[in-house]
Amino acid sequence: MRLSRDRMRLIAPVGAAAGLAAAFNAPISAVLFVIEEVIGRWTAGILGSVVLSAISSVVVMRWFLGSESMFRIPAVEMTQPLELIAYAVLGVVGGIASVVFASGIGILRPAFKGLPRWTQYFQPAIAGLLIGVIAVLGAPQVMGAGYEYIDQAMHGQFTWQFLAILAGLKIVATLLSFVSGTPGGMFAPTLFIGAMLGAAVGGAERYMFPYLTISPGTYALVGMGVLFAGFLRAPMTSVFMVLEVSGNYSIIVPVIVANTFSYVISRGLQPIPIFDVLTRQDGLELPSMEELREEDILQVEDAMQPVEGPVLDAEETVEKALQHVDGSRGEDLLVRLSPSGWSTVTRDRLRALASEGKGGAKLGPLLLVPRIPYLHPDLPLETALRYIERWKLVPVVSRANFQQLEGVVSQRSVLDRYREFGEG
Repeated sequence: MRLSRDRMRLIAPVGAAAGLAAAFNAPISAVLFVIEEVIGRWTAGILGSVVLSAISSVVVMRWFLGSESMFRIPAVEMTQPLELIAYAVLGVVGGIASVVFASGIGILRPAFKGLPRWTQYFQPAIAGLLIGVIAVLGAPQVMGAGYEYIDQAMHGQFTWQFLAILAGLKIVATLLSFVSGTPGGMFAPTLFIGAMLGAAVGGAERYMFPYLTISPGTYALVGMGVLFAGFLRAPMTSVFMVLEVSGNYSIIVPVIVANTFSYVISRGLQPIPIFDVLTRQDGLELPSMEELREEDILQVEDAMQPVEGPVLDAEETVEKALQHVDGSRGEDLLVRLSPSGWSTVTRDRLRALASEGKGGAKLGPLLLVPRIPYLHPDLPLETALRYIERWKLVPVVSRANFQQLEGVVSQRSVLDRYREFGEG
């Protein structure tokens, strides 16, 4: 199809959006996840491609399987503002569980891969045996995706103690599967663990504080988003995942509160996201969207310097301009044009014009450079790289008044700032 290199790179994330949208019947969440965590940039072309793939896959999926939501969502609502504290507690618990889950994968996976090569033929079998033992001993819910058990947890069919046990055992089962070389995915286990953990925390809080009108279905839903935000580090996607699964926007405030606590705690205790941990263990250095978002961006104002010489006016005469120049510093001088704009002139040029008998002429028509570009203080510093090689001084002006000079940038000031940034 003669696609460009950039468009070829987009094929994988566009396909990921289609797969996620169809698997979870959640096109908005799929679009947000791919933009937020895979591509990391937002343009009309990228957004259009991702949206088209997600919507088309959901349409095909619903054609065959129907448009019913993944779970039978009970009536959910928040009746008391005091419940927000309870949801914040859920966020803290979910954040800690996310760190335990991610740390387990990060520690055990390289340990298992470091064992003798022949053991890798038996590791999946041993993992399957251990998971089967867990099921035989009374927790078959940890096997498979477990969507039917999430549904039961939402409708209060388990005690909160058993739900907490299921959340812990699912973490163990997923770890065994993943580190043995037979990963069964991360999204479905994350939803299962989050739902069980959320319903367990909700049940425990209802037991300790009977006056709270806590619905296990609400806490299970919020718990899905909590673990999604903490483990996969996709806070925006996690909010919309819960909203799409539930179809109820009345719980958006609890979801945002709980997800924020989970995300912040996970970030603080586990600085490297799980996807980056896995790729680096495999010897790959893929761009980390989270790290890119956290990088400091240099702006023009970081390299901006005060104007050394006088600022001349294009309407004044050459003779008057020379009077301003005498005793000042700087070879290249800025000239303010009328009604707006900027140019430059050198001292030697002014003296040459005066010696040619043009001292009484206006400076503007005699400029060799009729107009030069200008920058604004809040622009990325890389914008200045387009101009500093051609023009020795580039004016930096206010956005509110293009005639108001804030400072100047030069090739030296820009390169010095980049050098300081690299050393820092």
